[in-house]
Amino acid sequence: MQYENERRLEKLVNDLVDDFVRQNRAAQTMKRLLDEAGVGIRPVVDHITVRTMDVDKRAKEFTALGYVEGERLEYNNWWAKVYRKPGYPALFIDQAFDGERGKGAVIPPWVKKFGDRTLHHVAVQVNDIEFAIAQLKKHGVECTGQIVGERGGPLRQIFTAPEKRDGEPFSVLELAERHFGFAGFAPPQADGLMQSTVAGAKKA
Repeated sequence: MQYENERRLEKLVNDLVDDFVRQNRAAQTMKRLLDEAGVGIRPVVDHITVRTMDVDKRAKEFTALGYVEGERLEYNNWWAKVYRKPGYPALFIDQAFDGERGKGAVIPPWVKKFGDRTLHHVAVQVNDIEFAIAQLKKHGVECTGQIVGERGGPLRQIFTAPEKRDGEPFSVLELAERHFGFAGFAPPQADGLMQSTVAGAKKA
């Protein structure tokens, strides 16, 4: 019984990541390449992201198993909370603001279509984001928008082109290059990534 909660949490996180990989071709490519090296995708997962209509309600499944609420981040028309537990990827849960402030946010229509029991994206840590983009491109995986974050800075990120379901953008794989021990999230960057997904979807 000592590790019962850990087993449940391990299964929860692994099932979510496995489900994401099954439905995202970029993630399948990444996993295949990591599997060939004997690494697998889970050890390089930086964070997982859930979209929802109620952050606190959705987080209960994770906090009951040991995740702890960390920072709250606010953007133009949406906000998020980050939850953490040592040994597990950070959990990023986001929703639109209620009322007028949340007008135009892409999260509510996404949740209405796909629900909040699946991941919007999984981020994997890479050593050199430009090199990672080039390597994935060799395998048919394209990224959308520009790299968000300054070269040499603590965090640089980019999304792959959105995987579509029923003609609508469904999920993306994120590449994250981190430095200086920075484990947080930069609000302007997250909003930039959100916008790059929208722009990429319009072009697709």
